Amino acid sequence: MDGFPAFLLDGYKSFMSDRYDPEQGRYRELADQGQSPTTMIIACCDSRAAPETIFSAGPGEMFVLRNVANLVPTFQPDGGQHGTSAAIEFAVAALEISNIVVMGHGRCGGIKAALAPDAGPLAQGDFIGKWMAMLAPVADEVSKYTLLTNKERQTMLERFSIRNSINNLRTFPYVKRLEDEGKLAIHGAWFDISTGELWVMNDEGDFYRPDV
Repeated sequence: MDGFPAFLLDGYKSFMSDRYDPEQGRYRELADQGQSPTTMIIACCDSRAAPETIFSAGPGEMFVLRNVANLVPTFQPDGGQHGTSAAIEFAVAALEISNIVVMGHGRCGGIKAALAPDAGPLAQGDFIGKWMAMLAPVADEVSKYTLLTNKERQTMLERFSIRNSINNLRTFPYVKRLEDEGKLAIHGAWFDISTGELWVMNDEGDFYRPDV
C-alpha cells in the first residue's frame, strides 16, 4: 500500500488554512512556553467521541488520554509498562491540572465486549480481553439485571464503568491527596453519540443532563 492517505492530507490543508493560520500566535506561544492545560480528559479511543470536538477545545486547552473504553486501572507501581497510569502521573505531577474528567459514551464497543466476553472477534485478541477484565466484577453485577434489554444493560455498564474508573483514580496517592486538599476535582461524563446529549455525574454518582 503506497502513499499517505489523501483524506488526511486534505484535512491537514484545511487545518492549516482554517485553524492554524488564524491562531498562529497561540501555537507559537505553546511551542515556546509549553502546555499548561487545566483539565485532563480520559476518554475512549472510539472515533465518534472525540473530546476536543465535543467540548470545542482549542490548542493547549485539554490534556487528553484515550484508551479502549476509557478505563482507569488501580495504582500498580509494579515495574510494568502502564500507559494510562503514566499519563495520569504526568498530568497531575508535571502539568498540575486541576480537573480530571472520565468521559464514557454510548454504543461503546469495549463495554459491549465486557458484557459478552466470549463473543468474537475480540475474544481472540491478545490485549483487549485482559484490558477489559478489570471491569469484569462490574459487568457481572450489571448482567444480573435480566429484565433490562441488552441496550439498557450496556448503557448501565457504560455509566457504572465511569464510577469504577473514578474509584480507581482515587487509589493513586497523589490524586487522592490533592482531591482531599481541594486542589484537584474529579468528574464523570457520558456522551450519547446518537443524540449529542452530554450527561454529567453528580457527587452521589448519578448522571443528569446539565442546563446548557
